Amino acid sequence: MGIGFLLALSLLLSLVWGMWRGVEVVRAAKQSGVPIPAAADMAAAMGAPGALAQMLIALFATGGTALLLYFWRRRASTAERQQSLHAARRASTWGWTVLVACCVFAGTSLVSLVAKQLGIEPEPTNLHLMQQAWADFPVFLLFFAVLLAPAYEELLFRRVLFGRLWAAGRPGLGILLSSAAFALVHEIPGTSPNGLPEMLQLWLVYGCMGAAFAWVYRKTGTLWAAIAAHAINNAIALGALILFGMP
Repeated sequence: MGIGFLLALSLLLSLVWGMWRGVEVVRAAKQSGVPIPAAADMAAAMGAPGALAQMLIALFATGGTALLLYFWRRRASTAERQQSLHAARRASTWGWTVLVACCVFAGTSLVSLVAKQLGIEPEPTNLHLMQQAWADFPVFLLFFAVLLAPAYEELLFRRVLFGRLWAAGRPGLGILLSSAAFALVHEIPGTSPNGLPEMLQLWLVYGCMGAAFAWVYRKTGTLWAAIAAHAINNAIALGALILFGMP
């Protein structure tokens, strides 16, 4: 159900962008006095969505799916909200949060280092997007990567997907399935030039991240811990890219 909503919203938003971009191309052609591109040439004239458009599509598609499923199937009860608030007030909650975030970054760095020694050097599909966004929209990129994306991804993958199986008494299966979905959404097969070994490494990294965030959610009893751990990890990774990996 979640995958269906996500694909439907992504397609709808992509169509909206395509219509808006098509109007822009026609308007520019009329203003410059050149012929309007034929239907066969329109796709080339429109180009691909830029960094801002891609981030907005991801925000509204994934965020919209998360909110829809949350309010429809996994809305928090009064008791759950009180439990979450109580957990958020414990100092140990934030100790576990920081520890998990640091372990996630250290673990993914170690996996990347070992893979590099084996000649496996994947390029995440969102790397070019982040490079372009940092060049054109640095403030929005920081806001998106450190605040927005962790919030809606944790709401969808941990609260909705993992949470349903946790509530059903099957947290282990919940961690496995929600982490697999988390990995596949971040690295969709066929959308990048990465080969199978590179894709397996990226799936391992994202899958372990998802499992760690689900674990801290269950350990602390509050989704805010998972959101914060995710945000800290993204902030560290983005900072490392800005210092060492951005053009």
